[in-house]
Amino acid sequence: MCERRREVPDYEARTVPGTVSTRGVHPPQGEHAEIPELWATDPKSLRELRKTIFQRGSKTYFNSSLFFPKEVRDRVFTLYAFVRRADDFVDTLPQDREGFYTFREAYQKALRGTPSNDPIIDPFVALSRECGFDPSWTEAFLGAMEADLYKKTYDTLDETLQYMYGSAEVVGLFMSRILALPEEAYTPARMLGRAMQYINFCRDLAEDHGLGRRYLPLEGSDPRIVEESYARAHPDEFNRFLRTHLQRYRAWQQEALAGYRFIPYRYLIPIRTAADMYFWTADQIERNPLIVFERKVKPSRLRIFLGILRNSVMGRLGI
Repeated sequence: MCERRREVPDYEARTVPGTVSTRGVHPPQGEHAEIPELWATDPKSLRELRKTIFQRGSKTYFNSSLFFPKEVRDRVFTLYAFVRRADDFVDTLPQDREGFYTFREAYQKALRGTPSNDPIIDPFVALSRECGFDPSWTEAFLGAMEADLYKKTYDTLDETLQYMYGSAEVVGLFMSRILALPEEAYTPARMLGRAMQYINFCRDLAEDHGLGRRYLPLEGSDPRIVEESYARAHPDEFNRFLRTHLQRYRAWQQEALAGYRFIPYRYLIPIRTAADMYFWTADQIERNPLIVFERKVKPSRLRIFLGILRNSVMGRLGI
């Protein structure tokens, strides 16, 4: 099982100590493009790069993940650097189609045994082998990212569920392997990934609309429901629309909670805290759905750390 094995071998271990070959490396894209010096210097900087990509992409889960044991934390950074990097190609404006397909091809070649010389891809491939990731999980994830290049709206729940399997549920499966959880934990792990993705869709409704995207299915609502002018002119209709999706998030989150019994105490604290922060986000939006047009609802770092403290105490008390 992954959790009990030696630390995942780093990409930089195959290079001369203190140097890193950059031949074939794809520089960070989008918001990470200003930090090329990190991936072109030394092993410590490469680990810092993976940490930085994760941190900039998901502050809530990143701050929670700092409380994993170091070996697990490093693996989580490797995983999230890979998924955030792939996401960056399709979320930048304009989208970097060529960059995405180059990244995907480099991953597939690395999986077949040809190193990519990429400080994000090669450590992820090593982690995949170390932890026994099913290659179909990664292909499902990359397929969901590819969908963002050409599919902009999701009109039925089935369409959204298919997208979320690749974009979020498989991340729960990756984490289950990293933490060496039993197979009984896989379905709750998928539900946790699905729930967290769905609350992000609710929170980011306005931002996604600005990108021409809509992940929340309409289910009979007016297509203009995601437009701020329409929502403010029809507040009751908009409130019902968003609160219906929040109820769906809560149902999936409750299914995920059933999996907590499979997670060792030392791993449960950061996972439980991240889930609690998403509950908090849902509560804020539920009180005032129109807030999604005013600001991005996210917990403060202090709130996250207080959550870590509370869950630590609760865990020690067996609550």
